[in-house]
Amino acid sequence: MNTLEKARLLGDAGKYDVCGGEICKPPEITDGLHNLPGVIKAKTQNGHFCSLLKTLQTNKCKHDCRYCANRAGCGQRKLTEFEPAELADFFNKLVERDIVTGLFLSSGVAGDPDVMTEKMLRTVRLVRHKYKFQGYIHFKVLPGTSYDLIKQASELVSRLSINVEAPNKSRLSELSSVKELQSDIIRRQAWIKRVEPRGGQTTQIIIGASDETDLEVLKMAKWEYMNMDLKRVYYSAFSPLKNTPLENRKKESPSRANHLYNCDWLLREYKYKLSEIKEVLVDEMLPNKDPKLAIAENILTEPVNIEDAVYDELIRVPGIGLKTAQKIIAFRENKKLKSDNLKKCGVVMKRAGPFIRVGGEQQIRLGAFT
Repeated sequence: MNTLEKARLLGDAGKYDVCGGEICKPPEITDGLHNLPGVIKAKTQNGHFCSLLKTLQTNKCKHDCRYCANRAGCGQRKLTEFEPAELADFFNKLVERDIVTGLFLSSGVAGDPDVMTEKMLRTVRLVRHKYKFQGYIHFKVLPGTSYDLIKQASELVSRLSINVEAPNKSRLSELSSVKELQSDIIRRQAWIKRVEPRGGQTTQIIIGASDETDLEVLKMAKWEYMNMDLKRVYYSAFSPLKNTPLENRKKESPSRANHLYNCDWLLREYKYKLSEIKEVLVDEMLPNKDPKLAIAENILTEPVNIEDAVYDELIRVPGIGLKTAQKIIAFRENKKLKSDNLKKCGVVMKRAGPFIRVGGEQQIRLGAFT
């Protein structure tokens, strides 16, 4: 199998690992690299998009994850592996052609995780030292990897991650008989925290592969942020794959993952308490609407007076974000606030109107402030 064939196979095999807002359709490119599955666009923290080569070192794996096309014993796939020099050279060619600006490197666990991690590290060293690449590299830590290798990786790459996959030990045992949450994954997260990679660490939870509830997921996410200093938790909606034990399981709705992202944002950036979210759950599941709207309907029993509301009150109104709340407070210091000023501050009146009072008046119907 030649390098391009490996790139197509291992790029496609690596697509299930979420690394941010992704557009998986590759850019228009030349030189026989059309529609390469591993070239994706990922959204950065500042809202810009960068192009990444997202690939596995190998799709050989000893783990038996029931949702995964690369699981051990799945005989319906071609097995292959990049040699470090081969992958580093291929990545460099993509960089030289301005096709990608970064690398997301993961792998199946073929045998000893340290042996495969060593191969991944050799790839990264070649990329950094031989080809002098100074850009973004995301390195996936394999379950069972030793502390020393994690430390070596932290000195070479931008960001590290290891996926918890499930919200707790019992849910993970439903998905894999060989992965142990505490010893294989949480311990490695603690080591990643200790070595302090410059871009921090992230993780992923698969949504809908077991019968986990939204409350279970959010509890795990909150614990991860508090104890492991995570930059992000990514929520990947389960999609069944042929020739896996879960091929007949129902596909999870992307809207469920989106609502979990909404809650994640409320917990991390808006500093909501988990108890506020719990109050709108039904059987530990989020309602099928924007969580911020559901919470506002539950806790805002009377309109918020925009003219004297404090910051924490303002950001709990749908249609008022963090920067908008700051603009409202700054505007009030110099001028009397009126409804037309709110639009200039960035308030989305169709969302905020039913929950606010302006100049002593409450919006009764949605069109009142249009």
